[in-house]
Order: sequence, then structure tokens, then C-alpha cells
Amino acid sequence: MHVQSENFITEKLITFAPEMKIERLLERFTTWRLKHISDKQFMIILSVLIGMAVGGAAVIIKNSVHFIQHFLTGWFADSYGNLLYFAYPAVGILLVMIFIKFILKKPIGDGVPNVLFAISKTNGLMKPHNVFSSVITSAFTVGFGGSVGLEGPTVATGAAIGSNAGRLLGLNYKQIVSLLGFASAGAMASIFKAPITAIVFALEVIMLDLTMSSLVPLLASSVVAALTSYFFLGQNVLYPFEINNTFKLGNVPYYIGLGIVTALFSLYFIRTIAFAQKQFQKIKSWVLRFSIGATILGVLVFLFPPLFGEGYQTVNNSLNGNYFTIFDSSIFYGYRDNIIAIMVMLLVLTLFKVIASSATFGAGGIGGIFAPTLFTGAHIGLLYALSINYFGLGTIPVSNFALVGMAGMISGVIHGPLTAIFLIAEITGGYHLMLPLMIVATISYGTVKFFEPDSVYTIQLSKKIHLITHHKDKALLSLMKINALIETNFATIHPKATLRDLVKVISESSRNVFPVVDQNKKFHGMIIMDQVRHIMFRPEFYDTTSVKNLMFMPTHTVQIDEPMEEVAQKFQHSGKYNLVVLDHDKYVGFVSRANVFSKYRELLKDISEH
Repeated sequence: MHVQSENFITEKLITFAPEMKIERLLERFTTWRLKHISDKQFMIILSVLIGMAVGGAAVIIKNSVHFIQHFLTGWFADSYGNLLYFAYPAVGILLVMIFIKFILKKPIGDGVPNVLFAISKTNGLMKPHNVFSSVITSAFTVGFGGSVGLEGPTVATGAAIGSNAGRLLGLNYKQIVSLLGFASAGAMASIFKAPITAIVFALEVIMLDLTMSSLVPLLASSVVAALTSYFFLGQNVLYPFEINNTFKLGNVPYYIGLGIVTALFSLYFIRTIAFAQKQFQKIKSWVLRFSIGATILGVLVFLFPPLFGEGYQTVNNSLNGNYFTIFDSSIFYGYRDNIIAIMVMLLVLTLFKVIASSATFGAGGIGGIFAPTLFTGAHIGLLYALSINYFGLGTIPVSNFALVGMAGMISGVIHGPLTAIFLIAEITGGYHLMLPLMIVATISYGTVKFFEPDSVYTIQLSKKIHLITHHKDKALLSLMKINALIETNFATIHPKATLRDLVKVISESSRNVFPVVDQNKKFHGMIIMDQVRHIMFRPEFYDTTSVKNLMFMPTHTVQIDEPMEEVAQKFQHSGKYNLVVLDHDKYVGFVSRANVFSKYRELLKDISEH
């Protein structure tokens, strides 16, 4: 038995030896780094390395998807439909589910919402598997025809690289969150070849708190990631587009109208995605979810092949006036020369792209919503301009409105007008249309915010109070956990006790508040010493006065899982200095206004510049 124990210990030591060596190396490196490299310099170095890693991840994802799609559909004919369009998406999502359920055995989570959740609720820490799991699953999903994009998984991969690098190096919360922002910016810069947009995205969507010390590493990460993408994928923009019609002042009313139209479709996009997610979550069996989602997706892709995958090629053709390509490999190929059929098909593609994306997510696919949003925006813009020209309401450049329509949809769906403006300008080379981009993006954003305060990324997180916002107070309060602030050194008294028992408890306590709790820890009320002071020294009442007659139920109580923002509001509305904390009806302790404020100041100091 003794020999077996020694062997067991020896095996454990051998198993953990590499980990112990890595830890010792990291400790020695950290000691050396603190002596020779400042925090600001170190963050710049890390941003460059992360930019290279994220750029490489984007190249791998892109090339993997292009290879799979070319292998699967490169030989399809344009003039008739192919039943394989029905089967391919199901095969891809099934591979994803097998990988998640039986190989990884851990949930992956959505791309950008996963990053926002990490910043809000897990101190910026993301699971190590997110470094590679999103790459694999998104490649299978999109490569086999899932109607989503690659931007979200790339951002999640980049953020996971930054998060885990920060964790290994023992960085603090502010530094880790900064790395998440740098990595997310790098991901956007590499996937879209748009470094300026990447910086705006980090500030507007990821909600990185930009200071002068974080500006340089943010720029470095974006530039290095974009250069990495250029090196492997070339310098061509995503949508090569030549502007033949410059901005005309007389077209401003039409751009305003397009802003309103894209806002309405953005609202449809957000609400449809959220509704579908809710409905699929009600289905407990993953097999049933997969079957329903894959069937819906397969039918839609077979009927309308442009819904296959990201759809960038279809958008490129439409931007260059080749509208008839939306009928390629379709059973509706014979209608490709009919302008009415083209407009109907554009409307159908716009409406069904959102449903196809929802079905992809619902079935278990992994992807992002940037590509579907750009797809719908371009086709809305085309439909809008073609309709105005066809019905004699004006003469406007169709391709320009398709391009600007993408900005309107991005602005409305992700609630990022600046991201939308710079993204479309960078990925199309359409800087000459900056003013129309601003008009449409601003109107779309303002209109959508009136009806829906949350973006497609934040709508689920905000309902669960899992979201940090640009509002400083709310952001700090969301980082605070009530469990860490509970005080339990309050002397309790049983509801059946007498005044004599209460006086004894008071004499042994340093507090002036006494919760009334029974043997099952059920909270019945509380007693404040000031309210019983007038009878404390009158022995004739000691045995005739019951605690039940002295206690009262406070008007404001706090549940142990209650968000700190609501706790702060209760302090403000009640004017109290202590609030009782309950777990349903069970007494847990008290939380004090002083402790909440002290923790708030501590967090403010931690995440602010010194």
C-alpha cells in the first residue's frame, strides 16, 4: 500500500512537472519584466503580438471557408437548382454539434456577446478553448452554407487570445480588458482589412474605455492585424466598387428615406433574431433543435441559393449592376431578366436572410451577424433605388444606394453608426460618399434606438443584466458582486423571544440593528435599538413584551442575486444606511451604503488611469 502511494505521488509530480516549469518561467519573466519594461511599453509589445496572432486566425478562418465552399459548390451549374443546397448546411452544423457535444464537451457561446459577457461578468477572462473552438466551428458552419458570417467568431477568437495571454502573464482587470479590446480590434481589422473601422468598433461596440495610454497599442494591434491579412490575402477591399455617380444635394431626401427604411428592417432583424433564439431555447433536445433549424435553413438555401454562406459574392455582383446573378443555381433562373421578378427576389432575400441566419444559430451553428447585416443592407438599398427609378419617383444611382444601405443596416442592427460609416467607406473604397453614409447611418440609428434600446449583440445580455455599458456608473456597478459586500456580524433574535432576551442580545452586540430570524433562518422582520430604547430599562415589561410586537418588516430588502445597480437605487430611494439581504425568505446578512460606496471607489481606481 505504501509503495502504491509513493508511485501515485511520483506519477502526479511527473504529470505536473511541465506546468510547474511553465509557472516558474512566467514568474521569472514577470520579475524581469517589472524591472526593465514599464506597463505601457509592455502593453504595446503585447498588442503587436496579439495583432499578428489574430491576423493569422482570420486568415485561417477565411481560407478554410473558401476551400470548403469551392470544393462543395464550385462545380454547380447556374441554370438550375441543386438539391445538395438542402443537405450541405445540415452536414456542416451536424459536424459542429459533434465537435461541441462529444469532443470539446463545453459550450462555445456567441461571438461578440461572449466578449461583452466576459468584460461584464468574468473579469475579462475567457475559456482557453475559445482560442481555437470558434475557428473550427465557424469554418464548418459557414463553409457548408450556414447563413452567417465569420466576423463574430474571429472577434471571439482574438479576444480569447488576448484574455488568456493576460491571465497567463498575471495582468490586472484593466489590462486584460484592454487586451480584449486590442484583440477585438485586430480581428475586425484583419477580417475586413479595415483598421480604422476596427478602432471605432472597439470603442463603440466592445465599449473599450479609450485613454491616451491605450490609444497606441490599439492602433498597433489594428495595423499589425491588417498587415498580416494583407500579406496572406492581398490588399483588395472586400467590395471593390467604382463610384461613377458622386453625391448630389438633390438626392438628400432619398437618402433620408433610405435611412428610415433601413431602420425598420434593422428593427425586423433584431426582433427576429431575438424571437428565434427564444423559441429555440425552449426546445430542450439538441437533436430536435438541430432538425428543425437545419430543415428550415436547407429549404431556404435550396430555394434561394444566395442565402448560402456569407453571400459576399452575391453582394459584389449586385453592387456592380449584375442583379440577375441572384437567380443563379436557382429554380427561378428563368425569371432573371424580369425587373419585377428581380425586385421581388431582392425583397425575399432581404426578409429570408434574417430567418436563415436565425435558423443557423438555432440549429447549433456558430457564426456572426455582420455578413447577414451587410447582405440585407445591400439588397434593401438595391430594392429601394430600383423601385424609385421604376415607378418614376426619381432617378438615383442604384449602386450608390446599395452601398449606403449597408451602412444603414449595420448602424441600426449593432447600434454602431460610426462603425457603419467607416466600415462601408473602407471595405468599398467609397469615401466619396461619406456624407450620404453619415445621413443614412445617423437616421437609421436614431430611429431604431427609439423602438429598441438594445442592439442585436446586447438584447439578450441586457435582459439578464450581464452587460457593461458606456454609462460609467452602471458599468462599475455591474462589476460589483453583492456576495462580497454582505456583513454577517449582526446579532439575531428569535420571533418568540421576549424583551428580556432582546436586552441581553443588545448588551452583547456592537450593532444597533437586530434581524428577527427563526430556527430555519426565515426572516420575520427587524428591530432598531432607537425604537425600543424607551422600554429597555423598564424591567416590568421584560417578560410581558414579545419581540413580535416590537419588530417591523422593512420596506426595502435585497435578494442575494439582485444586480448591484438595483441595490444602489434602493439605497437612494429608501435613504437607509443598511439593507437586509435575503435568499428568497431566508436571512443572509446586511449590505451597507458605506461598503457599496467604498467598493465603488476601489473599482473606479482600478480601472482608471493613475
